[in-house]
Amino acid sequence: MSAESRPAAAPVVPTAGGAALSLLTLGAALFAVAVPLTFPAGKGPTGLDSWLSERLPGRAALYEALAFPGTAAAVLSLMVAAALWFARRRLWWRAGFVLLAPEFAVVLNTWVLKPLWDRPLHDYLAYPSGHTVHLVAAVTAIALAAEHRGLRIAAVGVTAVVLAGVTVGMVGLGYHYATDVVGGAAAAVALVAVLYIPVRRMPVRAGSGAPREPGDPAVSRRSAAP
Repeated sequence: MSAESRPAAAPVVPTAGGAALSLLTLGAALFAVAVPLTFPAGKGPTGLDSWLSERLPGRAALYEALAFPGTAAAVLSLMVAAALWFARRRLWWRAGFVLLAPEFAVVLNTWVLKPLWDRPLHDYLAYPSGHTVHLVAAVTAIALAAEHRGLRIAAVGVTAVVLAGVTVGMVGLGYHYATDVVGGAAAAVALVAVLYIPVRRMPVRAGSGAPREPGDPAVSRRSAAP
């Protein structure tokens, strides 16, 4: 069989740079470890925690609305929508990653990180915030799997705004200290990013019927063909 008659190999979808991903993982992990160093004896509220909680008026309905993006219903809806988007493009492992990575982060946070730092609040362990870990882990998984710089920048900006509201909501309702939310966000980024480091090197092949984006190498090759 001549070289011209051989079927072309399925295009491999590119993945993110490993150096930046490793730095992201390390930075987020160090931040999550550093936050508990600010806890006072007894692991109660820090100065920042007290400052914020003392300035929030009693508006339960508003706080419920602000905290909603961190609820299981909201996060799971986001994950399923993202998984369906990837599955429609036959990017199967990415669809699986956005479904499984956030849940792994939640399990690890619940059974390892919370007991490790042992910060009690009411009748549960508060650090890192489980709702925050779930939300930020889902957004991080989607942003990494999308492999699109613009989407990642947008995800960071939107998540920062939403997380500010979630923080106010959680603190206003008395569910968490502010440092629980901040540390939870950092822990979530570190956990999901470290999961993405090995899987990013997997040969990801888009199915023959998958829609192509303008930046896809396969599209460039077809455009350049005579």
